[in-house]
Amino acid sequence: MTVKIVIGLDGTDTGERALTFAKDLASKIDACELLAVYVIEWSPFTFQTPEENAQRHKRREEEIKLANSRIVEPAVTALKEAGFKATGLVRHGDVAETLNKITVENGGSQIIVGRVSSDGFAKRIFGSSTQNLVMHADVPVTVVG
Repeated sequence: MTVKIVIGLDGTDTGERALTFAKDLASKIDACELLAVYVIEWSPFTFQTPEENAQRHKRREEEIKLANSRIVEPAVTALKEAGFKATGLVRHGDVAETLNKITVENGGSQIIVGRVSSDGFAKRIFGSSTQNLVMHADVPVTVVG
């Protein structure tokens, strides 16, 4: 049976520590896949004109492309070069909810995230979102310092 570990990236040293921890853990498991995920905080609950919605959609697609090229693809490439089976995803949404949803949809058995960051993932989920992820995730969450 293959174990799948989801890694929450944020593009900072914090995400790198989560990635390093995940690699170390995966190296101790016979059959393990790693899924590197970057979640762009995004709320669908705004009222805009059709023109603003079109611009918002275009901006959303640009953000996904940028996050893929700068954060997720380099992480996946590094994981593969180190001999791991790895894939990556970028999504918009509430960070805690989206990470949990992606984990469940992909059969993940654990989520690994970094603890401290000056910006990015950890800052977005510090406080109530961190509590939500840790307390309500459908799988264990490891928070790496």
